[in-house]
Amino acid sequence: MSVPAFGLGTFRLQGQVLIDSVSTALELGYRAIDTAQIYDNEADVGEAIAASGINRQALFITSKIWIANFARDNLIASLKDSLRKLKTDYLDLTLIHWPSPENQVPVEEFMAALQQARELGLTRQIGVSNFTVELMQQAIDAVGAQNIATNQIELHPYLQNRKVVEFAQRHGIQITSYMTLAYGEILNDPVIKQIAQQHQATAAQVTLAWAMQLGYAVIPSSTRRANLQSNLGAVGLTLSDAEMALIAGLERGQRLTSPKGIAPNWD
Repeated sequence: MSVPAFGLGTFRLQGQVLIDSVSTALELGYRAIDTAQIYDNEADVGEAIAASGINRQALFITSKIWIANFARDNLIASLKDSLRKLKTDYLDLTLIHWPSPENQVPVEEFMAALQQARELGLTRQIGVSNFTVELMQQAIDAVGAQNIATNQIELHPYLQNRKVVEFAQRHGIQITSYMTLAYGEILNDPVIKQIAQQHQATAAQVTLAWAMQLGYAVIPSSTRRANLQSNLGAVGLTLSDAEMALIAGLERGQRLTSPKGIAPNWD
């Protein structure tokens, strides 16, 4: 897997709250951190990483290019700005955060710029986020499937995104699941809670383990030390085929994020 199976998300976290979350996670053993230009917290992430004293080579840092920076002349400059904020010479993974609204910047243009950033050593891997099957095909046509590490998408038991997953996996593109816990809604699901009880685990651990067992990377976030530590327990949890089938049956097409004017026509 080109993307670590388990990492820390930082969406909606800023300032000292973010710094404390990243610092605690690194102390507990997290080594993959996911951020984005639009989160406006890259500098905070960089501060927490620098203070940790952990060797850069031991970390896997991901950020995402915002739609305002897709034009060929802007993308690399914006990435360099992200590197400055993150206090690092390179990213391990750089993603296109959302497709360009109304195709204002063609997929071919921003994927070519992202590939150029990789050739310049600014990022080790490149990928996409919130891409449909059609958009993934355009990205593949632009740079080749072998150069696309992942498609980061909303994916949880209530929205399993199977069409996108099957297409990505068929082309060797890893799936990264965000919002894996469905904003916490999944933690009260009777099926998940029953499975958790059988494993003496938490509902979050079961859900994260389900996603990783399907081959997806996960990036849960938390501001609480106890939850950060508990979520790590998902890495060692294995669910039975019957349990995986029960969770597969929870699919109901419940999409939680679809920003107006930005979101594509979903599959």
